[in-house]
Amino acid sequence: MDSLLSKFEALGLTAEKAKEAAGNKKLAPTLSELIDSTGQTAFEKTPGMLLYTLGTTVTKEKTPHASYIAKAIASGRIGSSEQLSAATKFCAKNDPAANEKAFDEACGVGVVVSDSEIAASVKDVVEGAKELLLKDRYRAQGRVLGMVKKAPALRWAESGKVKNEFDAQILALLGPKDERDDPANAKKAAAKKPADAAEAAEAAPGAAAKKPAEAKKWVPTPLETMFADGDISRLHKAGENPQIKPELTQKHLEATKGMVITRFPPEPNGYLHIGHAKAINVNFGYAKIHGGTCNLRYDDTNPEAEEQEYVDSILDTVRWLGFEPDKILYSSDYFQELFDLAVDLIRRDLAYVCHCTADEIYEQRGGASKGPRSCCAHRSRPVSESLEEFQKMKEGRYAANEATLRMKMDMDDGNPQMWDLIAYRILYSSHHRTGDKWCIYPTYDFTHCLCDSIENITHSLCTREFTQSRQSYYWLCDALEVYKPVQWEYGRLNVTNTVLSKRKLLKLRDEGFIRDLDDPRLYTIPALRRRGVPPQAINAFVRELGVSTSSPIIAVERLENHIRDCLNEIAPRVMAAVEPVRVVLENLPEDHLEMIELPYKSNDESFGTHKVPFTRVLYIDASDFREADSADYYRLAPNKSVGLQNVPFPITCTDVRKNADGSVAEIVCRYENEGKQKKPKAFIQWIAECPELGSPIRLDEVRIYNPLFKHANPYDETVVPGGWLSDVDRDSLLVRKGAIAEIGLWDLINKHAATESGKKDILENHPENIRFQFTRMGYFTLDKDSSLSVADAAKATKGADVKLIMSRIVTLKEDPKK
Repeated sequence: MDSLLSKFEALGLTAEKAKEAAGNKKLAPTLSELIDSTGQTAFEKTPGMLLYTLGTTVTKEKTPHASYIAKAIASGRIGSSEQLSAATKFCAKNDPAANEKAFDEACGVGVVVSDSEIAASVKDVVEGAKELLLKDRYRAQGRVLGMVKKAPALRWAESGKVKNEFDAQILALLGPKDERDDPANAKKAAAKKPADAAEAAEAAPGAAAKKPAEAKKWVPTPLETMFADGDISRLHKAGENPQIKPELTQKHLEATKGMVITRFPPEPNGYLHIGHAKAINVNFGYAKIHGGTCNLRYDDTNPEAEEQEYVDSILDTVRWLGFEPDKILYSSDYFQELFDLAVDLIRRDLAYVCHCTADEIYEQRGGASKGPRSCCAHRSRPVSESLEEFQKMKEGRYAANEATLRMKMDMDDGNPQMWDLIAYRILYSSHHRTGDKWCIYPTYDFTHCLCDSIENITHSLCTREFTQSRQSYYWLCDALEVYKPVQWEYGRLNVTNTVLSKRKLLKLRDEGFIRDLDDPRLYTIPALRRRGVPPQAINAFVRELGVSTSSPIIAVERLENHIRDCLNEIAPRVMAAVEPVRVVLENLPEDHLEMIELPYKSNDESFGTHKVPFTRVLYIDASDFREADSADYYRLAPNKSVGLQNVPFPITCTDVRKNADGSVAEIVCRYENEGKQKKPKAFIQWIAECPELGSPIRLDEVRIYNPLFKHANPYDETVVPGGWLSDVDRDSLLVRKGAIAEIGLWDLINKHAATESGKKDILENHPENIRFQFTRMGYFTLDKDSSLSVADAAKATKGADVKLIMSRIVTLKEDPKK
């Protein structure tokens, strides 16, 4: 192990990555042999990474020439990912040693693209896309860069030089970025529609003075940027993947017309999580940018774990993220066809019925000692006998686990995915679609590649834990002589401060740490949705990360930054007090009432405005008052003045009245509405007491969500010696009672409920689409535990019988002293 570690670290791998590679039974010997074939022990960064990439991508049919490619990398003949991709494609069909000139031509060996040639080629593409660039400006940058990278004349150019030249030409054409390049700054003219008579009639106290013409939108990073770089930008075209028979390619192209077809294949045994958001963007996004289609296919081959609730939730999630499947399919759609293919495999003497126990199969594969492997005693049984036994399995004449169908693969192969995998097992469970029609069910290893084949999938995109499965995927398609899609693996998405395993999530729920699997502290998609996270923020997060073969753990703060960026543009602002403190303006009369016009977002007329009452009695948040003043504190304190948001004059604290326990009962202030006043250094939010206009709005609860786990990696035993469950922060949910908000909040609820989509949200109990910023406190949403009906939301003011529960989506970034 130590010798492998030092050898792999010499490639430039980190110690952690080298250890992972050394522990991979398939990758370690392959990579070691490739390094040895070069005759070198040390490598520069680029050739080292290319050798590692080669080691992770070679397959058995390419292995005879892999050493040739490795030597070409070490010598500098192959020096980029583009050249490596071309080299592996060439070597799949040709002997490079016998055709060196053809190899060099196919891989661009020795080709030098000058700076002037780069500039000319980039200019051609930019000129061709000039209309698009002038229209969409920097929002089209990713799409046009993708066009540049596909320019034939730039295939072998240095990518860094191409990118620099492209950026320079874009800057020369468009100039520096400005407000036009902010997706949120849509044309405001549309928002300035004159109010009609009905709107004018509604302009009573508490009603909005100006209404925005349309909802504010925020557009995430374009999909094109996700696929502009790396190996995924250079994947094969439909029909280029080699088949065991040429006629399979012809038949495939006749069916697809050369169009890209992908699929998103979740198992309906739980809620999707943040990692699946990346998979959805990858599969649906890749098809979309190539003018193709993507199917949603439920991998429903395990009736013991699947539920209709998860089937519904998965489709809802896909649509919520902004994608629509071309077809909604199920692996169970093909149960009869898969059974027939299994029979065909037996007839080809490539599958057999096995009666070994799970422990016996484990020992056959080397057992705990990882010793020599052996074949099952049933492996050599006659074809006719396996056919008969398989029929008995289908007819329910065996108990569960008493018999399985195994594929006759290669027990001597170094890849565990070739050790006679199970194709069918017996399960006496009712299926959510087929009921009790079947008692035998195909496994993932048998089902997945064949469903891809049946659907003519051109690009089977999956995460890296399936890398070893690629060999068995190809083996089965070739064994049955059916169309063979290409499987390509990318790094999965992991984030800090959470767990994603369904088993662990259930343990958290069952032991009372969370309420349910959509608890807003989790990173399942329903949980993020309930928390109020906008779908476009999730899309922006996963697209920013791009698509590569690495699987880093991403700091959750990066996701939160995208959430803030999005909410900053789309969320209206309202004033609230989580811990309200009563303020009496001693110099105003008891019946003082004036209406103050407030914008829903400062400096953005498209959000509109609303009016709130200003009276003698107000409430402010406890965080905006201190009894002990300091030089670096700018809010309210004894004998100190502070501004009230959008109120003409400041207030000055003249007295503090206490309760018997010493807490502040109320603050007495003077409204400085006489004489010339110095502009305050700070302005605070406030809510007036005006029962006749429904002010303040009483909030039943405000839920403050913090990270569920104390450490970034709850599995790290060096910082969490007690195990991941001991890392749960039992104070990660804070519930505040007695909070209040200004009446503009109800106006927002009323407006949302007046739209068709808003009515649908409320009827389906998705009030989290009503998002807003409690000024200077954070971004909040309505939780589904609120008791809000369409009729309630349509009322002019909040009714006493309506329960409003607020959940914090994310904090603001702000200096707490100001």
